[in-house]
Amino acid sequence: MAKIKAGVIGAGIGTYHIEGYQAHEDAEVVALCDLNEELLAETGEEYGIEELFTDYEDMLELDLDCVSVCVPNKFHAPLTIGCLKAGKNVLCEKPLARTAREGQRMVDAAEKAGLTLMIQFNNRFRPEAKMLKGHVDAGTFGDIYFARCGWIRRNGIPGWGSWFTSEEVAGGGPLIDLAVHMLDLTMWLMGNPEPELCLASTYSVFGPQMEGLGPWGTPDPKGTFDVEDMAVGMLKFAGGQTILLEASWASRIKREWVYSTLMGTEAGASLERVFAVDGIDDTAIDTLEIYTQEQDEAVDRVVKLEPDEAMGRHTAVQHFVDCLIEGEEPISPATDGLRIMKILDAMYKSADSGRAVKIK
Repeated sequence: MAKIKAGVIGAGIGTYHIEGYQAHEDAEVVALCDLNEELLAETGEEYGIEELFTDYEDMLELDLDCVSVCVPNKFHAPLTIGCLKAGKNVLCEKPLARTAREGQRMVDAAEKAGLTLMIQFNNRFRPEAKMLKGHVDAGTFGDIYFARCGWIRRNGIPGWGSWFTSEEVAGGGPLIDLAVHMLDLTMWLMGNPEPELCLASTYSVFGPQMEGLGPWGTPDPKGTFDVEDMAVGMLKFAGGQTILLEASWASRIKREWVYSTLMGTEAGASLERVFAVDGIDDTAIDTLEIYTQEQDEAVDRVVKLEPDEAMGRHTAVQHFVDCLIEGEEPISPATDGLRIMKILDAMYKSADSGRAVKIK
């Protein structure tokens, strides 16, 4: 069988995609595209990619089976739709787009082309998440009726003044950057219940003062910061479930903390990633605990697993390749990404209005 031929747009986070493809025995990266010619050349040399482009449309003229779209949020929709129209399956980095309206256009384009569009929700592919999902599907927790989830940082504003902090390019701050991960993971664990209503607040406290900066991105002191640096909210679902959500780039807390806590009629669980140093993955510790009651006594189980340094990113890419080979739907299809975008749109609308908003 011929190998799946992949192209990657974006030489930043795109390196995880390159590594994922190259780790799959039935895939190869044959082309890379980036506007930064120096970074493009360096990354191409590092990973042995000979076909290098600064214009993705030129890259699409190659015989490619799929393309990874790893660019700022503003360009997810146009590049993804362009790839689909050119007959290429797409793996798009999260979030799906800046808005649900853009995301709908992407979903429609994939359906029209009869091609696969998968969203890189890598946290679904973490060993802890897959183990927890197995317990959920086996009925360990009974009915999960409540959850808390979030991703909060003490000093973690990425690339102040860059595209990260521009509403026009990113679509928002930590709500669309970080919360999207843990909200998707938590809803997936709960069986993707149908969202009905949300109430949310956003804050911009430290960003405008250039405080709470993190070790990501390339800062631009002449740039803008017109997004939130913290968001909180409550979601209600058609089946009566509730999720409390929080996300921050900068807040006066002890350390960076990523979590999803589930409460069910039979058991509960806590999946956490705690950082000793904000933003430094090597200092993070992942834990999974399950809480049950036996003979009226509390029983806590600590699940031990081998850590995944890539946080599921490589595994997600390999799953995408498997789906293309086997003709199956991905675990994280574009429709799941669209559901999340509808929620985020409603949360931003609620924060702006100060009122609860129905999720359509």
